[in-house]
Amino acid sequence: MLLGEHLSVGANIGLIGTLGAGKTHLLKAVATACGVPADEVVSPTFVLCREYHGNRDLFHIDAYRIADDDEFLQLGPEEWFDADALTFVEWSDRVAACMPPDRLDIRITVRDGDARTFELLPLGQDCEAAVAVIAQKMR
Repeated sequence: MLLGEHLSVGANIGLIGTLGAGKTHLLKAVATACGVPADEVVSPTFVLCREYHGNRDLFHIDAYRIADDDEFLQLGPEEWFDADALTFVEWSDRVAACMPPDRLDIRITVRDGDARTFELLPLGQDCEAAVAVIAQKMR
């Protein structure tokens, strides 16, 4: 999975999409590329954050049940955002003001049947460089 290979350690990724769009499924693919067994990756909806350890560490945060920015900030997200890990936040659009300015937002749109569109929106130089490499490899 190109995301797992080309995102810098410490990258922060916002996952945006409707229920069932495939946010956790995408993270399973990245986690597998990082040496984490896919069956270990489950939605953190009820625990808010899960950690996965492989050849790269991942944090998997779910903001779906977060009421507002203050509640999210009380969780201490700066520890996740500053870690030497890939930090994924599902429903990041709900806490957009709390997200680091240098990040990659991935918008997942459901199309007909099982089809999905993935839009990579890099914010900041590190993520822009990673997305440029990914786009080049996909050509």
